[in-house]
Amino acid sequence: MGLSLRSARENERYLVAKKGHPLRGFFEDFSSALMGDELGREIAVIALPAIVALAADPLASLVDTAFIGQIGPVEQGAVGVSISIFNLVSKMFNLPLLNVTTSFVAEDASDKEILSDVTEVPLEPTSPTSATLLFMEGNGEQEVLNLQSKSPEKPFLPSVSSALVLGSVLGLVEALALGFLAGPILTIMGVGSKSPMRLPAVQYLAWRAIGAPAVVVALTIQGVFRGFKDTKTPLYANLWGNLVNVVLDPILMFALRFGVSGAAVATVLAQYIILGLLLWKLSQKVTLLPSHFSDLQFNHFLKSGGYLLGRTIAVLFVMTLATSMAARQGPISMAGHQICMQIWLAASLLSDSLALAGQAIIASAFAKQQYKRVKEASFRVLQIGLLFGIFMALLLGLGMPAVSRLFSADAGVLLVMSNLIPFVAATQPINSLAFVFDGLHYGASDFAYAAYSMMLLSVPSAAFLLIFPHIWGLMAVWVGLTLFMSLRLTVGIWRVGTAAGPWEFLRDNTEFDEPAA
Repeated sequence: MGLSLRSARENERYLVAKKGHPLRGFFEDFSSALMGDELGREIAVIALPAIVALAADPLASLVDTAFIGQIGPVEQGAVGVSISIFNLVSKMFNLPLLNVTTSFVAEDASDKEILSDVTEVPLEPTSPTSATLLFMEGNGEQEVLNLQSKSPEKPFLPSVSSALVLGSVLGLVEALALGFLAGPILTIMGVGSKSPMRLPAVQYLAWRAIGAPAVVVALTIQGVFRGFKDTKTPLYANLWGNLVNVVLDPILMFALRFGVSGAAVATVLAQYIILGLLLWKLSQKVTLLPSHFSDLQFNHFLKSGGYLLGRTIAVLFVMTLATSMAARQGPISMAGHQICMQIWLAASLLSDSLALAGQAIIASAFAKQQYKRVKEASFRVLQIGLLFGIFMALLLGLGMPAVSRLFSADAGVLLVMSNLIPFVAATQPINSLAFVFDGLHYGASDFAYAAYSMMLLSVPSAAFLLIFPHIWGLMAVWVGLTLFMSLRLTVGIWRVGTAAGPWEFLRDNTEFDEPAA
């Protein structure tokens, strides 16, 4: 019996070795990564509008940073700490809700055939009480559906309504937390009552707290549209909102002399404009709230969201610890760190456009058991992610020295930035692939692995950040951030490369038959 079992295992290992490593697809057809075939077009349709939408908010933050830099390095450092605290409180719950919403809505939309590019065509109805809709699918095929109603009701998706209710509750909780706990958190972050950064930091946080509900609900609705594979609607909403932010910044900060409070007020107004636009567009597409409370799916969200909550806490703990260690180096070092961190995050988060494209496509394909589609989409977005990371590394490495003075005229801040530019640029390929792997895990609903692996790798990263900045200063903070992102990439490669969990199908590298429709 033991010999037979061992022979079976050896035979299995032989077959896997003969067929190739599960990651073999990443190295195949690399020259075709940017090819405009059907899969490439679908990725582009989702990712290109998303990359502009994702760029809009970081670019607006960079504009805020540039304006605040004209006030002084103390205010710039204070706002940097405040933004880190706002992200700590808001993103702790926002990101899990966003990613779970995207996956669940993608599954629901796939089941109910709700597509991102639905076009109503005034065809002649088949009866006085019927309406005819023409659905344009991603492959260009047309399907005509006759709905037996003169004004067909908008579809109800439990995942959409559940996400909206949870987002509203979380937004109010976050506003209260920011309003009442800002002082103690600032003290923990190294900005005590005697710090020159204390007053502007408190002022900025007090205003940003008012916008917390808008941030949470708007991000939740973006997750809904992502699940519909519609990234154009969030794009337009974010562009209009951030345009308002950029226009109001100099008016409120300098013309009306509100200083850092003016920057916060401009941001809050922009966030509520984005929320209003997204709610209006979503209300035209689906029923927002259920007729009965029992129709909601809180258990479904809370189970998977609980995993991602733990993961997000681990991420934010490391990022906030890095900011805290930078703040302890003084206002000048904190100001330079803040500028480089904003650029680093803005460039890296652009990879999220590829991650969400992969997540939406893969979640839909997994729901239909189309494993060939999952495999092709996964490796294609990874290939594009690597190319994008290399491009951003070259762009930042060559461009940042030339534009540094746009963010600060202080010689000390500029010196700090010049020392950190190599880190900002060189880590871009690592960051890009790490974010894309996150999207693959979410698309496969591999939330447990994403959570536990992140909690595990945050321990050595946090330990490094707690110890070495006291010895090497600000440079050690960025070495710690590089270590953190490298470990994130490693656990992503390990999961897919070992064909574990939902990726077990990669052990068979033959062509998969598509299930019948």
